[in-house]
Amino acid sequence: MMKLKYCSKCGKEVSEEAKFCPNCGTSIKQGRFDEFEVSSEDLVGKVKNLIHEGNVRRIVVKNEAGESLLEIPVTVGVIGFLLAPYLAALGVIAALVTKSTIVVERRE
Repeated sequence: MMKLKYCSKCGKEVSEEAKFCPNCGTSIKQGRFDEFEVSSEDLVGKVKNLIHEGNVRRIVVKNEAGESLLEIPVTVGVIGFLLAPYLAALGVIAALVTKSTIVVERRE
């Protein structure tokens, strides 16, 4: 797993030295990020597994060009009933892309 630094607001990758996001200007806070490349068949299952791990704060799904397609805030309120629309959207994304990247922001 490769540790990367991303903006917590817009999801864009930022340099390690950055104090503010060059895209949206948000203050960059240190966090732990993991990135996974998955095929369309594995997208929904991988996201479900990540959510069930319990130490995930946010999940961003990106296409092959690196554009954010879906951002899932993983809070206690999102787990369960409110997660269903996100999973439906993931199903649509999986049907439209062949490969995607999942960026996971984890709690320290």
